Amino acid sequence: MLGGIFSLHSSWKDRQDSYEHKPPLLECTSLNFRGFQFAQAMIFAIEEINNRTDLLPGLSLGYKIYDSCGSIARGVRVALALTSGDVDGPMEQSCTRPAQVQAIVGETSSSPCMAIATVIGPFHIPLISHFATCACLSDKVKYPSFLRTIPSDYYQSRALAQLVQYFGWTWVGAIRTNDDYGNNGMVIFTETARQLGICLEYSVAFFRTDPPDKIQKIIDVIKDSTSKVIVTFLSHMDMDVLIHQLSHHNLTGYQWVGTESWIFDSQTAAMDKKHILDGAIGLAIPKAHVSGMREFMLDVKRLNSSGDDMFRQFWETLFNCYFDKTKSSAGIQCSGFEDLSNVQNSFTDMSLMPIFNNVYKAVYAVAHVLHDILECNAICNTKVKLNPLAILQHMKKIRFRTKEGDEVHFNENGDPTAKYEITNWQPRVNGAVKFVTVGFYDAAADIQLKLHDRSLIWAQNSQKVPVSVCSKKCHPGTRKVLQKGKPVCCYDCVRCAEGEISNITDSVTCIRCHPEFWSNEKRDACTKKQAEFLSYQEVMGTLLTVTSLSGCCLTVIVACVFFKYRKTPIVRSNNSELSFLLLLSLTLCFLCSLTFIGRPTQWSCLLRHTAFGITFVLCISCVLGKTVVVLMAFSSTIPHGHVMKWFGPLQQRFSVLVFTLIQVIICIIWLVIAPPFPFKNFKEFKDKIILECAVGSTVGFWAVLGYIGILAMLCFILAFLARKLPDNFNEAKLITFSMLIFCAVWITFIPAYVSSPGKFSVAVEIFAILASSFGLLICIFVPKCYILLMQPEKNTKKSVRSNRTVKSL
Repeated sequence: MLGGIFSLHSSWKDRQDSYEHKPPLLECTSLNFRGFQFAQAMIFAIEEINNRTDLLPGLSLGYKIYDSCGSIARGVRVALALTSGDVDGPMEQSCTRPAQVQAIVGETSSSPCMAIATVIGPFHIPLISHFATCACLSDKVKYPSFLRTIPSDYYQSRALAQLVQYFGWTWVGAIRTNDDYGNNGMVIFTETARQLGICLEYSVAFFRTDPPDKIQKIIDVIKDSTSKVIVTFLSHMDMDVLIHQLSHHNLTGYQWVGTESWIFDSQTAAMDKKHILDGAIGLAIPKAHVSGMREFMLDVKRLNSSGDDMFRQFWETLFNCYFDKTKSSAGIQCSGFEDLSNVQNSFTDMSLMPIFNNVYKAVYAVAHVLHDILECNAICNTKVKLNPLAILQHMKKIRFRTKEGDEVHFNENGDPTAKYEITNWQPRVNGAVKFVTVGFYDAAADIQLKLHDRSLIWAQNSQKVPVSVCSKKCHPGTRKVLQKGKPVCCYDCVRCAEGEISNITDSVTCIRCHPEFWSNEKRDACTKKQAEFLSYQEVMGTLLTVTSLSGCCLTVIVACVFFKYRKTPIVRSNNSELSFLLLLSLTLCFLCSLTFIGRPTQWSCLLRHTAFGITFVLCISCVLGKTVVVLMAFSSTIPHGHVMKWFGPLQQRFSVLVFTLIQVIICIIWLVIAPPFPFKNFKEFKDKIILECAVGSTVGFWAVLGYIGILAMLCFILAFLARKLPDNFNEAKLITFSMLIFCAVWITFIPAYVSSPGKFSVAVEIFAILASSFGLLICIFVPKCYILLMQPEKNTKKSVRSNRTVKSL
């Protein structure tokens, strides 16, 4: 014996209980053809099994079907009646064994199933639902005997979230039925949507029995919203109520996303007179066909033999006639032989065949379990005692295929494999709606969601996918910044800072470019920074190179003049040996400036500062030697003294060697401890790489410069002391002026070098080298060359002696 619980009526009459007497049974109203169809599907499956010889041979299945009237309390009551074997059901045919049922098929909704499963759970009687989808029913601790042939909303909710994400809708509204089905389904959808980056602008709930003002508030919420997509977790009855209100306010232009409870319901589509839901998309139970079921359900002639009041109501409602002669005056009197071929209503609509198939599967699952437990071969072993717990445990392991090839089995939670069709409402020319399958969802597949975008129709018969976002996408080159007090889907697009990029849409952060790269104008790619150094090709490098070579040539020319006139009094009296050594050092000074131009390398960095330091010390040492000689020669107060023997040529060469050797030692120590090296400076300019030579040891660098400065200051002081020597012989004055220029140049060099950016600091250093070199060359040698070339009459021993005589007097 199988039990069935269906809502053959959808409502009941209100009553006022006085609590003085036992309340009577509910008086059901509003015959529900859909519940009647479910019951017919169950009866069809039972009769088909009874007519088979390979399944339960020698046994017949009976049934007790009760009407719950859509009431949870009545559903619990009839469930207890089925477990105890009491009370005849409204669709129960005569049976000689009114025993306890082995399983119950039903109920249609989640909330009644929760109540019934809680009550019959301790009895271990399987309750198999064909349309209760609430994920909460998968909890085997609370509902140990509940199973179903329709997937859990756990999968449907996640599939809806993936569907919404697929079309790029990140800003949606949500409406749900205020019961276990709607509330639990929306909780899972909301959680999954949040993980996928989808935000809910609003989430409202209502029940079809709510007062009109509450439903009006939901309409106001929709009107005030900015989202264009509405996700619904509504039963078909609640959806019918909502459609009525939406049509009254003519709320069109919204994209509706629905669940299996209404998305493929032709009755709901028929109510949408103003095409509010055109273009709706959602998940539907896969289409099914059960051969013979349609003909069985539409064969109503076999029902007219029953005198039961239930069938009288059914017949009168189906054909809009009356058996009672007193009522027939208001309409047509029923004959009991009416023809169904001319009737078009929800009973003749077979669009819910997938749900009928679920009822069919549930009955067959029980039959296969009984077949295995009763060890049926040619005939079943009727001596086996049926234990509800054994039936329940075996039910969870059963696996079989129907005659149409559908595989039926349950997982550990009593749920089947989750598979859905994605259905799209597409309006036709005649105003009807066609349910078009545009994709599939398989929870067990690697790629769960598959869609055929080309066949889709959207709201208001549009071919373009609707846009429903709180903020537009942030293009590459920008990043998302959340708006204060709003969901994460509401943000502003802020351009990436200099040196940062974002190369994807809707980037949360900007990526900083590698130090050798810089962001382009659009901030969507890193481009290699331009390497900058003082090169020979640019104007400044060319000018400095020409100036350096010019100074070198001028020094060589002066050396040639001095060499030509090397035996003349002026050249000989000015310490020709130191003069030639000084000219050589000046030539090297001009040439060493060239090492500062061009791309820095390991060798150029080592050479430029050491060559500069050594050549300049050599130069200053020569000038210092000449200064000392001049000072001693003209400042001695002892006639014919022996002071000059301590400043002879040997001592002069030795002093130059010692002074230069000290600088060489400083440079060696510098190179050993921390030598200069090529360095890429990323900090000086944001969009350029400055190729320069790092000094390595700062102490070594300033020690080299400091040593040059000390010698220069010493030379300047000594020359300053000899500044009042006779005017006709102005060696001391010229040295003083040259040292003044030298010191002035290098004193101003320090702040200019420190503050100059990039290659300009190198240019400043080259300029200082050239300026000081030209100062020495011009101040010391040009006046003498002028006399040698332009005033040869002054280049005599008499002139030289007169100078010395004047001083000695």
